[in-house]
Amino acid sequence: MKVLYKNCPVVLIALFVFTTCLFSGIYAQAASQYYYQIKIYHFKTKTQEDRLDSYFQNAYLPALHKAGVKYVGVFKVIKQDSLDRKIYVFIPYRTWDDLENTDQKLLKDQQYLDAGKDYIDAAYNNSPYSRIETIITRAFVNAPEPNVPNLTGKKADRVYELRSYEGATEKLHASKLKMFNVGNEMAIFKKYNMNGVFYSEVIAGSHMPNLMYMTAYNNKQDNIDKWKLFGSDPNFVALGKMPEYQKNVSHNEQVFLYPTDYSDY
Repeated sequence: MKVLYKNCPVVLIALFVFTTCLFSGIYAQAASQYYYQIKIYHFKTKTQEDRLDSYFQNAYLPALHKAGVKYVGVFKVIKQDSLDRKIYVFIPYRTWDDLENTDQKLLKDQQYLDAGKDYIDAAYNNSPYSRIETIITRAFVNAPEPNVPNLTGKKADRVYELRSYEGATEKLHASKLKMFNVGNEMAIFKKYNMNGVFYSEVIAGSHMPNLMYMTAYNNKQDNIDKWKLFGSDPNFVALGKMPEYQKNVSHNEQVFLYPTDYSDY
């Protein structure tokens, strides 16, 4: 008993160190995953579009950069719905605190308030948009950060493809997440240089449970060619045949976008 008692402090210290390291590792892993805010601005007229462009270019993006968000993507739909036109804004935040607090920082930035006055102080009957839709996602563990694609084509020709994979149930959705991370489906995107901008799980949105990711291409033909390679890849075909990955996507939605001149992506 005396030997055990004498060794207790050592055991306790070792246990404390192990527990601290374990939780520190878990925290570090969680902290390294970005949070993404996808804001979809719905608008109807060319005047609204011009006001939004001016606000994003001259006020919003510069203020976000100043607040610590290095890259912000602003994209327009290649084939717009004439009755419900949209602009997508992609904002990557390093931490949850950044996501929560950045908007408050902007409200204290006088340069932002002055540059964005037309948007910020718009009258109730002269709004620069119809509605704003917001989606919050968390980066995959195996793709914890966003990536600015290395594209060589003209910016006007580039195609950014935003995809959403919905699951019929939470369990089936978890299967698709596993397919991306454990099954390493993302490696196939990388193999064919499909320029993954981000891969993430939606944690707040209107189509849950779902995941969202974005890939980028020099032009439309580049998009078509690489998806053909992806679809016939032996690893992807094998993944699709595995029992644990069956029927894990109930709806696949894709939006083809192009970057604005002032977009960082």
